[in-house]
Amino acid sequence: MDRTSFLTGEFRHALDDRGRVAVPMRLRPRLAQGATLARWLDGCLAIFPADTWEDLAARIQALPTTNAAARQFGRFMSSGAVEVELDRQGRVLVPSYLREYADLTAGEVVVVGALNRLEIWAPTRWQPYRSQIEDEPEALAEHLADLGI
Repeated sequence: MDRTSFLTGEFRHALDDRGRVAVPMRLRPRLAQGATLARWLDGCLAIFPADTWEDLAARIQALPTTNAAARQFGRFMSSGAVEVELDRQGRVLVPSYLREYADLTAGEVVVVGALNRLEIWAPTRWQPYRSQIEDEPEALAEHLADLGI
């Protein structure tokens, strides 16, 4: 994967009354082959490029169906997922059930690049989350060291 395929940055965009939000211009090419919008962890939504979603779905599907957590996560991801395309203005439509899950209302939302996906956050959820990360980078680094990073 080359560097241009990573989704990075933090952007403030409007969520209009119809539930549409613009994808930042420089990130749109990564979604040109299609994307899937889904519930994600920490109370946000995620937009996965088509190839990333296919990989994630295959990995979830390969989990043992006898494992309750695997079944629950598969349902969590797939039941809320919807294929999306960018309109002419580079916007995606966020269905009402996903807006409700992420506590998104018409007005400002935060679009966050998370390397292999974009995340859409309500500002009231993003700011405390971001502050916690920025206030405790050493603790986070220790956890990452345990993961080999």
